[in-house]
Amino acid sequence: MTLLHDAELSAAFDHAALAYDRLVAVNPGYHAHLRRSARRLRPPRGGAGLRLLDLGCGTGASTAALLAAAPHAEIVAVDASAGMLERAAAKSWPAGVSFVHAPVERLGEAGVTGPFDGAFAAYLFRNLTDPDRALTLVRSLLAPGGRIGVHEYALGGRAVDRAVWTAVCKGVVLPAGRLAGDADLYRHLWRSVVEFDTAPAFGDRLRRAGFGRVRVLPMPGWQTGIAHTFVGRRAAESGDAR
Repeated sequence: MTLLHDAELSAAFDHAALAYDRLVAVNPGYHAHLRRSARRLRPPRGGAGLRLLDLGCGTGASTAALLAAAPHAEIVAVDASAGMLERAAAKSWPAGVSFVHAPVERLGEAGVTGPFDGAFAAYLFRNLTDPDRALTLVRSLLAPGGRIGVHEYALGGRAVDRAVWTAVCKGVVLPAGRLAGDADLYRHLWRSVVEFDTAPAFGDRLRRAGFGRVRVLPMPGWQTGIAHTFVGRRAAESGDAR
């Protein structure tokens, strides 16, 4: 199958928004893993005085994870899907959290400008047409020393990692997507992981985009070798990019 992109993918997420929270709730560890990745950004002082960007916030699960790690931060959450964003914004949030409808490639047009002290992105980059361009843009929005945290299904590179992911998708994810009326979207989600970077390759992609101190960290449980946290830092000086 051909992967969904841009407006077609946003429309698929719009349609899936109502059922999305119920579907991810049956994924063991889904919210706990997001919180683990957000904590790996290590926001100091509970986020006091920090401005953080949540990219591809969906229905707000990643926003909640970021808020748990940095309860005193200002958080700007953005998503290209109006339907997903509507679900997120309808939930209860403190005054420091705001939501903006925009694809990552057009944040400036939507009034989202830096500098940010940190950026968090969950399940985003494998869904973008040009992830390298997006990483360069995110880097430009970070203050010197600002950190990026990426939570992503990026396979570890072993045959068993791909086999487990495919088994879970064919046994659980794809049937659930068909029942919800979103079969095309969930087929896309399966294939997008299989066809995207392995975890080491995405770490290298971050380095090529100019992020230093890149770490690739595994998730526990059944997602070991399937989901990872990637953490990097915008160098304070151009000569310190690595």
